[in-house]
Amino acid sequence: MFKMTIVSSPTRDPGDDLDRNIAYFLSDIGYIPRLNIQTDFNSISKSAYFRLFKDCFLMRSDRYWTGDELMSYLHTSRTTLYRHMNKLKSMDMLEEIQEGKMKKYRLRSGDLLKAWSWVEVNVKMALDNYRKNVERISELKARAEKGQ
Repeated sequence: MFKMTIVSSPTRDPGDDLDRNIAYFLSDIGYIPRLNIQTDFNSISKSAYFRLFKDCFLMRSDRYWTGDELMSYLHTSRTTLYRHMNKLKSMDMLEEIQEGKMKKYRLRSGDLLKAWSWVEVNVKMALDNYRKNVERISELKARAEKGQ
């Protein structure tokens, strides 16, 4: 099931700081908690969830990773790793392949822009479904009003 947070936030100018740009993006899409002015970007950039996205999936987007490789690289537990990977998978940003008995993961299509295009397709489909529900509710409301 596709799941993502969509927030209309004010335009920010994090400058040319890659980590800060990534952190705001990940916060806006609901991958990490909402950031504020007092946020310690240094501690975020050292966190397992941030490094998973940046170091493993963004900077090495051509590579497929096993869960064990990711746990070793990030020095984190299986539970923590899969909690964060499942968030990215629910946004349809990760692809998974099966090699023998092992599953491997990377950004969808090995590219952030291509992965993001999948997210946009899912968002459009979700909004289209919401629109259909709103139209149906409006139609039923009009019928109910006529029947009174």
